[in-house]
Amino acid sequence: MNAQPLSFAGYEVITLLDGIFEAPADIIVHERGEAARTAAIARLGQEKIRIDVNCFALHGAGGITLVDAGTGKAWGPALGHARAAMADAGIARQDVGRILITHLHGDHALGLFDGEEPWFPTAEIIVPEADLRFYGDETHRAAVPENKRGAFDIAAKLQRLYAGRVRSAAPGPVLPEIELIPLPGHSFGHSGYLIGDEERALLLWGDALHLADQQAEDPETGILYDLDAAQAVASRRDILARAADAGWVVSGGHVTGFRKVRRQGSGFALEPAA
Repeated sequence: MNAQPLSFAGYEVITLLDGIFEAPADIIVHERGEAARTAAIARLGQEKIRIDVNCFALHGAGGITLVDAGTGKAWGPALGHARAAMADAGIARQDVGRILITHLHGDHALGLFDGEEPWFPTAEIIVPEADLRFYGDETHRAAVPENKRGAFDIAAKLQRLYAGRVRSAAPGPVLPEIELIPLPGHSFGHSGYLIGDEERALLLWGDALHLADQQAEDPETGILYDLDAAQAVASRRDILARAADAGWVVSGGHVTGFRKVRRQGSGFALEPAA
């Protein structure tokens, strides 16, 4: 089920659930070492993690904007349902004017493709410049662990299939009332998008958190998919603090629903957004 829409600065935002991702609990890591990692896995209380995979549709005066694109057909039948969710919401792929990519991992960008064709016939694809610059340069491939190199292939395919329709975006405004906020660590140029104004804003933080409640409580808990675990922890702690202090509504690629952040002890807690 998709979360109910909320409105921010003229954008109506709905969640498009792409599916549920499962992985063994031992993908959890911890900055304080093996004992802390073992405790974090025990707190999970199950052998597998099961997390939502989301993208988002924004209806505004400038038409339809997506934040991320899901997996498409690339990751099997448990995922790839964002396209049906779009149709259920009355959105055709030719209606999408632009897609804001948080980072170039498969569950956020493979939905851009239909085999060797672009799935979105007219959309502009906006990618954080640091991610596109890093993964668009094959000389960097050897410096990245082999199991984390998929973004290089995605970057190459994106620039081939969407030639002339890819725009890199620096931190700061990217569209009216939408700002790119860099959150490096999960990937080189991983970013979130802040939608709204000083009175009311939504942060879609990509993969700043995967295990939302557990990582809010203990931001030093991470997962193996982070490219730079220490940087991911720093970004996670910083953005949780900023969201709590600013009163932003938050969601992301692996958050169920829309939430608010509050400080709790040495960490944070996520609560349903009113």
